[in-house]
Amino acid sequence: MYAIIKTGGKQYRVQEGDVLKIEKLPVETGEEVVFDKVLGLSQEEGLEVGRPYLENVEVSGTVLEQGKNKKVVVFKYKPKRRYSKKTGHRQPYTKVKIEKINQN
Repeated sequence: MYAIIKTGGKQYRVQEGDVLKIEKLPVETGEEVVFDKVLGLSQEEGLEVGRPYLENVEVSGTVLEQGKNKKVVVFKYKPKRRYSKKTGHRQPYTKVKIEKINQN
């Protein structure tokens, strides 16, 4: 059984026990987080798709850590103009372990 959830402007296919990095959530480490925007649910009977979301389906998980990804270097350069600019970016993330897919 798996579900398709939407969080942080992205969609994820999750099963119970999965660990995934998602966009940063304002939740402390060790707390429970509930995803109520479930787009699809696959079971033995088949695939159930919401319009746009499924009612009475939630995915719950536990926050494992808050952190930042590796640095992405942005380098701008224009030849013969004496212009170069080097900047970096580290995207914050939340690591979540999916505990249960609840169907009410």
